[in-house]
Amino acid sequence: MGPSAALPRGRAGEHGPRWRRPWRLLALGLLSASSVLAAAPGVGAMSREEKRRLGNQVLEMFDHAYSNYMEHAYPADELMPLTCRGRVRGQEPSRGDVDDALGKFSLTLIDTLDTLVVLNKTKEFEEAVKKVIKDVNLDNDIVVSVFETNIRVLGGLLGGHSVALMLKDKGDHMQWYNGELLHMAKELGYKLLPAFNTTSGLPYPRVNLKFGVRHPEARTGTETDTCTACAGTLILEFAALSRFTGTAIFEEYARKALDFIWEKRQRSSNLVGVTINIHTGDWVRKDSGVGAGIDSYYEYLLKAYVLLGDDSFLERFNTHYDAIMRYISQPPLLLDVHIHKPMLNARTWMDSLLAFFPGLQVLKGDIRPAIETHEMLYQVIKKHNFLPEAFTTDFRVHWAQHPLRPEFAESTYFLYKATGDPYYLEVGRTLIENLNKYARVPCGFAAMKDVRTGSHEDRMDSFFLAEMFKYLYLLFADKEDMIFDIEDYIFTTEAHLLPLWLSTTNQTISKKNTSTEYTELDDSNFDWTCPNTQILFPNDPMFAQSIREPLKNVVDKSCPRGISRAEESLGSGPKPPLRARDFMASNPEHLEILKKMGVSLIHLKDGRVQLVQHAVQAASSLDAEDGLRFMQEMIELSSQQQKEQQLPPRAVQIVSHPFFGRVVLTAGPAQFGMDLSQHKAGTRGFVATIKPYNGCSEITNPEAVKEKIALMQRGQCMFAEKARNIQKAGAIGGIVIDDNEGSSSDTAPLFQMAGDGKNTDDITIPMLFLFNKEGNIILDAIREYEAVEVLLSDKAKDRDLEMENMDQKLSENDSQKQNLEETTAGGSRDVGAAGEEPEEGAESSAVTEPGSSSAAAAASASVPPSSQDSHGTEESSAPEPACPPGDNQPQEQQAETEPNSKANWDNKGQPMESILADWNEDIEAFEMMEKDEL
Repeated sequence: MGPSAALPRGRAGEHGPRWRRPWRLLALGLLSASSVLAAAPGVGAMSREEKRRLGNQVLEMFDHAYSNYMEHAYPADELMPLTCRGRVRGQEPSRGDVDDALGKFSLTLIDTLDTLVVLNKTKEFEEAVKKVIKDVNLDNDIVVSVFETNIRVLGGLLGGHSVALMLKDKGDHMQWYNGELLHMAKELGYKLLPAFNTTSGLPYPRVNLKFGVRHPEARTGTETDTCTACAGTLILEFAALSRFTGTAIFEEYARKALDFIWEKRQRSSNLVGVTINIHTGDWVRKDSGVGAGIDSYYEYLLKAYVLLGDDSFLERFNTHYDAIMRYISQPPLLLDVHIHKPMLNARTWMDSLLAFFPGLQVLKGDIRPAIETHEMLYQVIKKHNFLPEAFTTDFRVHWAQHPLRPEFAESTYFLYKATGDPYYLEVGRTLIENLNKYARVPCGFAAMKDVRTGSHEDRMDSFFLAEMFKYLYLLFADKEDMIFDIEDYIFTTEAHLLPLWLSTTNQTISKKNTSTEYTELDDSNFDWTCPNTQILFPNDPMFAQSIREPLKNVVDKSCPRGISRAEESLGSGPKPPLRARDFMASNPEHLEILKKMGVSLIHLKDGRVQLVQHAVQAASSLDAEDGLRFMQEMIELSSQQQKEQQLPPRAVQIVSHPFFGRVVLTAGPAQFGMDLSQHKAGTRGFVATIKPYNGCSEITNPEAVKEKIALMQRGQCMFAEKARNIQKAGAIGGIVIDDNEGSSSDTAPLFQMAGDGKNTDDITIPMLFLFNKEGNIILDAIREYEAVEVLLSDKAKDRDLEMENMDQKLSENDSQKQNLEETTAGGSRDVGAAGEEPEEGAESSAVTEPGSSSAAAAASASVPPSSQDSHGTEESSAPEPACPPGDNQPQEQQAETEPNSKANWDNKGQPMESILADWNEDIEAFEMMEKDEL
């Protein structure tokens, strides 16, 4: 989860003098900032009544999600909002690592405990605590993620305990409570400790709740790698557990893991990699950023200082932050780099988890870059309705799914608290509207399978209830709306509340790690440690708006040209290195540049050419580095072009009563028939099952099919033959349902229907493919409602609000009928699709056509053929319009070495074997990045 933290306000006598007053100054300063900026021109101040209305809307949305979890899913870990049932591990198709968060311990309920109190639902909180105490078993024979179990379950229990104590002290609620949640947290803490049985102190990534790690029945303990965030996001929960219970071992283990990561940082760049070997401490993935795999490690260093008052954590954070702003931050972008070559970008896309970082920068006190990155992310959201899991530097979709992540809402909340600018209230309004418009379904809120089509996934993660509604409610709440002071707590990365008074309770650890050496930094980096509000918030009501203004069209109306680091350093000097997208194999000048970079061409028998780099043949180390970047770009371009050969997914949207467009199914396209991307209105009609059901012979019930969308089963003949038969019978479209029982887009890649090898121009109707589980949703709807109308389109359309409101009024006027939402929740059965898979790893050489441009050349690399009646290639990003040529063409970041490192190879004292090993590591890192999943 993305990091989250309340702005702390220390109480007298609770914290050391080093930090107490400055942090209190920040908290108090936010109030004055609000009063100054509330009247900022451009966005009018939001009335108290409107804020309260939006806050109440958030409460209603939470009730919709929470009540459906309790009604349809509890005691399961999570709700499947499309099929209105609980997700029980082992009873649903495996989703891989995502399922490691599920431990048969009623995950969503535990994760939601302190949210109930923040939202003033104290009665529901009391009932929920009693359920957790009575029903939850932590001794299950199941392998879970140490990271996820810590932040969601241990953090949830501790957060619940914290607010239970607060309510008990107030005297109105929880008078019976006697620390039961803390006892459960301690039990869970001991169950996680076996994971730390390594020589390094870094925990194994997984542990068996019943058998630990080394036990023969544990089914884990063979892993060698873990992510930096996985090992570095423990200190808040483990230290809180030690402080609450007086048992020091938990805090000691978490500190040891943090100490080890710090010692293993890359000393010249002060960056850390994404994954590390838990036994040797070697970096397995040497790319570094602020997104997936590292994010909350940085967050917990700063927050550990706030909660525990240990200066060493602040010094480490500031050291890392200096490196982040020096290498990774390229405003408004945050791009991954290599830890040992930090001027070399490791990828040309960003993942959505970095959306937490502006919020962390607010806590750091660095407001300007926080505003810039947040605004860039907001522009991406306005384009796609949600933040895609990954998007490119020119803001195209890279991974299209969106599991309702809360990180952007988190940063929005903190920026509003820091600036008081009503603009961020309007951003929050947009988030609420998009959730209700595109993600709300009868049984909760469904994750987005594809932000381009609007299709859903049968998934509502626990963090949606733990974080999203907490931040949105706090965004619109005034102090008098709260039953306690939120600034007496710090948020964990899962937005669980830990009280600041823990800093002076049961202190058993020395605050200063005297054995650790710190890199000497420019003192200016530490000016922000205790922010001065006069610097943070100038007496200029246009402060935040003036920073946002240059970025308002960064996504839609212009193609941003990121000045590369090499161009930046060269100024008007030598031309920048050759880019892969500009390369032409027939251009003699390009061939000469390749030779200088150590890249050679091999002519293949089929007329193509293969590019291979040998770093030792480069003219200089800088040229070799340019060649490495060129090869990386060519590999990425090849993969992207292969993906663009594939048709994008389509949508089947159920638009009739009682769905009204709320249920959207991911559908596979056909390589024949009507191209729905060229017919924006799509094809709308009622569905009918054909006879024979396989559609492989003349349709015997044409009267039932005429002017309708025909449903048929896959198999026994070619897809094109089915299409011709239903078209002849008068159908206006067709949906082929997979005959493989239980198949679902949850677990299978996108399927494309190919033609029959003949001319298919005679087929003019649209044809789409649904897997078995998605198809059964429509078949179940027919059995329950008889007349079912669907829309076949390239992307989901806005639901029919007019018909929905009319239906609600009719339902309200008829006392014999159930409430519309209850009817829908009981009747609609839907299955979305699992997250889009990242592209496969590419070879470290690229194959091109002679005389072709790079785009065409890369596309000529091996492209899997489409399937005729078997599963096709994986889902891919849809091609999007390219930027016009010229100065507005988006430029990827260039590589640059430090000035003193630009000497020729002959002047280098480094052994050749070491140099070759260095480049091989880079190639391996590039290949691994291609295979990496979020």
